[in-house]
Amino acid sequence: MPVIRVDCSDMDMVQKEKLIKSLTKTASEIMGIPEAAYVVLLNEMNKDNIGVGGEMLSKKKQ
Repeated sequence: MPVIRVDCSDMDMVQKEKLIKSLTKTASEIMGIPEAAYVVLLNEMNKDNIGVGGEMLSKKKQ
C-alpha cells in the first residue's frame, strides 16, 4: 500500500478532495499501481506555524 504524505497550510474541503484525487491518479499512472491501493495523508498546519524565507507564512503577501 503506497502512502503519499503532504505537509501543507490549511485547505478547504474542495481543495483537499481535488488534491487527493489528483495525487492518487497521477501516482497510479506513473507507478502502475491501482488507485485503490493508495493512501493519502494530509498534514495541515496553520500559516502561523510555517516559515518561508525567514517570515511567517501568515505575514507574507499572497
